Amino acid sequence: MRPHQEGIVTARPGSPAAGAFGLFAVLLAAAPTVAAPPGFDGRRAFADLEAICAIGPRISGTEGMAQQQQLLLDHFTELGAECAFQEFDVPHPRTGEPTRLRNLLVTWHPETTERILLGCHYDTRPRPDREPLPRNRDLPFIGANDGASGVAALMELGRQMSALAPRYGVDFVFFDAEEFLWDDRRDNYFLGSEHFAKNYVNSPPPHRYVAGVVLDMVADKDLRIYYEGFSLRYARPVAESVWKTAEKIGVKQFVARRRHEVRDDHLPLNQIAKIPTIDIIDFDYPHWHTRNDIPANCSAESLEAVGRVMVAWLSDLPDFSPRR
Repeated sequence: MRPHQEGIVTARPGSPAAGAFGLFAVLLAAAPTVAAPPGFDGRRAFADLEAICAIGPRISGTEGMAQQQQLLLDHFTELGAECAFQEFDVPHPRTGEPTRLRNLLVTWHPETTERILLGCHYDTRPRPDREPLPRNRDLPFIGANDGASGVAALMELGRQMSALAPRYGVDFVFFDAEEFLWDDRRDNYFLGSEHFAKNYVNSPPPHRYVAGVVLDMVADKDLRIYYEGFSLRYARPVAESVWKTAEKIGVKQFVARRRHEVRDDHLPLNQIAKIPTIDIIDFDYPHWHTRNDIPANCSAESLEAVGRVMVAWLSDLPDFSPRR
């Protein structure tokens, strides 16, 4: 993701990438405070985060990413979800060689034709480019918050899905190659979400997404999640419904004020696929794109705060269906 705050020129280059759709199926403040639905366990989500980080870097197209993909496939298949990979090739940013990318789609209640999309990116940036010393910028980047936190939150949310009966069907989408780049001036962001969005338009599935939420950097120890600017521009009703849910269940980490504008995977979903999608992100993380983005700087309590809001929101979804 990239910042795009008021008064700051965005550093995100390029335009949305296109691709061809094809699922490679695999067996693969005044509101009263009320009790949150039980279930989401932040400690268990944090253990998932640690297990993901123990793999090491999960750069797109590498063995580390393949290990994570197998871990997730096993996890969600055991929970009873339908899993599929959406595969496509891109030139490697450094060598130009074809590199296979894979978005992972996890489907709950597949018979439902109106659906909610919950997404995150599951790749790690190839290098910690914000390290103060240039000699450290080619050392391994683990991406505990920027990479693993959204994945861990969805892993634990998956354990809750059998107990939920949401108004709409739910898909988890793990986007590959959100930041598969070495040079911000040359390489493109959001390859996985752009591919997904373009093909949602060009090869429409039998279902339609009525709303979406992207989870990114949600494990900061000092978690404060503000309204993100593009989310309000494209999907204000979705954003307001999530923050209202947080207020109802007493989760104080969600602050109902606008702060950053962040270019993230929600932009292709909004701009290309026209799925009203918000970004839940704490962009004030001091270890962003450094070697210190490790589990020790993340928090089970923060994961639980976000997870509780997602469980409560899914349990009482507003009517997002298009008006006829």
